[in-house]
Amino acid sequence: MHMALCNSLLLLLLFTFLSLSLSTQEPHQPPSNNSLSFSLTSVPLSRHNSSALFSSLTSQPISKNPIGKTSPSYNYRSSFKYSMALIVSLPIGTPPQTQQMVLDTGSQLSWIQCHKKTPAKPPPTTSFDPSLSSSFSVLPCNHPLCKPRIPDFTLPTSCDQNRLCHYSYFYADGTLAEGNLVREKFTFSRSQVTPPLILGCAKDAGDDKGILGMNLGRLSFASQAKIPRFSYCVPLQRSGISPTGAFYLGGNPNAGGFRYVDLLSTGGSQRSPNFDPLAYTIGMQGIRIGGKKLNISASVFRPDASGSGQTMIDSGTEFTFLVDEAYNKVRAEIVRLVGPKLKKGYVYGGAMDMCFDGNAMEIGRLIGDMVLELDKGVEIAVGKERILADVGGGVRCLGIGRSGMLGVASNIIGNFHQQNLWVEFDLANRRVGFGKADCSRSSQ
Repeated sequence: MHMALCNSLLLLLLFTFLSLSLSTQEPHQPPSNNSLSFSLTSVPLSRHNSSALFSSLTSQPISKNPIGKTSPSYNYRSSFKYSMALIVSLPIGTPPQTQQMVLDTGSQLSWIQCHKKTPAKPPPTTSFDPSLSSSFSVLPCNHPLCKPRIPDFTLPTSCDQNRLCHYSYFYADGTLAEGNLVREKFTFSRSQVTPPLILGCAKDAGDDKGILGMNLGRLSFASQAKIPRFSYCVPLQRSGISPTGAFYLGGNPNAGGFRYVDLLSTGGSQRSPNFDPLAYTIGMQGIRIGGKKLNISASVFRPDASGSGQTMIDSGTEFTFLVDEAYNKVRAEIVRLVGPKLKKGYVYGGAMDMCFDGNAMEIGRLIGDMVLELDKGVEIAVGKERILADVGGGVRCLGIGRSGMLGVASNIIGNFHQQNLWVEFDLANRRVGFGKADCSRSSQ
């Protein structure tokens, strides 16, 4: 990695929230009953991808994307390896070139690394060479998407010297992401090819991983490809091992056992400064630790008039982050249970201060199981044996941070607390499903 581990965590978190105050776009309408799936791999990220994982880029709608009965149907399933982030390998172009992209339900614009593979200066071997694809095209300056909508500027675009649509924006750590907006197909098989989709074509040769934006925005991959639902099963993290999980684009044969919570309507909070209307916002009722229900009002997990308190489920953030009112109650209970064992003066990633360097199993037994209580009686249970996350250097943390330390006012459930669960994003019915699973076995 290009940064210290603690800094990479901060970058990952900020990815989801960077553009909360900028977003003004409405979520896309439910897509048709298409189905799709592709390869995922999960590995630690470099600085550029880490920053990308935490800064949701939003933009205005292009069109309503009407969905007809003749929309194509995709059926794909694949496995992935999990280690802090989910990296999907996608066949892009004609003929297809395999590209690695971070699966991120917290952002919209998808982008890949683009480099012409000239012998003089070889780019990363897995970057995309536009000259080798017959379906590649660039967006000209006169394209509607390339005309900034004052005063929003939610997708910073400009006209470059070649009269092509250029985008550029900074992530929370100051990293610049820029390139041209282009159209390209995703080629899954001879019979399963998407229409040309809008994505970013980045020129930074320092990293070969892109972003697969999967939020509710009209420019997300799921929206443009008209995917009705997608799901993944994150396996348990194991020291020194990258376990394998499963991923579906389209229908999931395990869905019969899923329990669903509805996506919350944006309502009057749609244009509130602290609210992201493109996120997968769900209702949370409370938290139990060691069987004890903490004294936290359910309203803390709901957006208020300013949009603060939104609770979202995100694949692109590793840990879970809570607003101060909820975090303080959780920390008070941890102090009551294992206060003397806390690592004094230690804060991981600038936001997590419930950390230990003692015997993890003993501390886990003293804390007990933790349960995140969602709407409709749906629960995310985290057993005491895996309640602590290994953050390196012999230190383990509860896996929950204070979102206020990151400058955001939202709750986010990260992928650490999605382990051994099927998580399905059902766009067609505007809901998120959960199903218990042994995700290592589910991938076989």
